[in-house]
Amino acid sequence: MPRLAVAAAASALPLPRSPAAATARLLGTVPPRALSSASASSSSPPRRNAPACRLRRLCSSAATAAAVEEARSGRKQLGMTPQLYEYLLSNVREHPILRELREETAGMRGSQMQVSPVQAQLLAMLVQILGARRCIEVGVFTGYSSLAVALALPESGLLVACERDERCLEIAKKYYQRAGVAHKIDVKHALAADSLRSLLDCGEASSYDFAFVDADKRMYEEYFELLLKLVRVGGLIVMDNVLWYGRVADPVVDDQKTISIRNFNKKVLEDKRVDISMVPIGDGMTICRKLVDT
Repeated sequence: MPRLAVAAAASALPLPRSPAAATARLLGTVPPRALSSASASSSSPPRRNAPACRLRRLCSSAATAAAVEEARSGRKQLGMTPQLYEYLLSNVREHPILRELREETAGMRGSQMQVSPVQAQLLAMLVQILGARRCIEVGVFTGYSSLAVALALPESGLLVACERDERCLEIAKKYYQRAGVAHKIDVKHALAADSLRSLLDCGEASSYDFAFVDADKRMYEEYFELLLKLVRVGGLIVMDNVLWYGRVADPVVDDQKTISIRNFNKKVLEDKRVDISMVPIGDGMTICRKLVDT
C-alpha cells in the first residue's frame, strides 16, 4: 500500500477510498500474494527487520479504511458480508420517505454518518416499547434517525432535535414535512450541549422518555451527563458509534475521538446509575436505562 494511502487511512474521518487490493484482501476476496501487484514500485517481499509496530499500524489503517468503505456503501454492520446485509435490509420495514431520504443522503459527503435502516428500525421499536412521548436526539445530520423516531411517536409526541449544521437541517426539515411529522419535531439549531442546558434551565429535568446520541464523539461524556438529568427514571439513552469502526479495540489507534469513545465506554460500564447493553448493530450502540434520579 502506498505511504500516502496509509497515512490518509490512519487520519481522522472522513477517509479517502482505500486501495482496492487492500480492501479486497481484508474482505478475503483475493489471496495474500495479490497484494504484491497493488504497488507498481516493487514486487519484493517486505524487509524482515521492519518494526512490528509499523506493520500493525498498516494493518489497522487498512482495516479502518475497509470499515469506512462499508459504511459509505450503507453496510454499517461490523463483520457482515454484503450478501448477508442485503438479506437483512430486505427484512426491514422502511417507510418510503425514509428510503428517499437515505438515497439522497448516500450521495452526500459524510454519508457514512447516517444510521442504517436496521439501526433506525431498532430505535423506533425502542420508542414504541417504552411508550415514549417525549424524546431528544443529539446529532441530526440529514434526519434519518429523527424521522424514524418521529414516525413512531404518537400524534401528541415531541422530539427535540439538536443539530448545528444548518445545511443538513434544511434537508431534514424537508423530509419531516413530506412525512407529515414536522409538528412533532422541535429543531434546535445550536450547539447540542447548549440546547440541553437550556432545556434544564427551563425546568424540564426528568421529563423525557428517550434520547439518542450520534454527534461529536469528544463530547459523549458531557452529553450523557446532561441527558441523565433530562431523562426520567426508567427512560433510555442510546449512544451510537461505540465500536467506532473497530478502532476502540486496537491499542495502536490513539486519536482523540477514539480515546474519547474508549473512555466513555469504560465509564458507562462502571456507572451504577444505569443498566446497559452494548450491541454490535451498525457501528455499535449502547442502550442505557436510567435507574435512579440524578
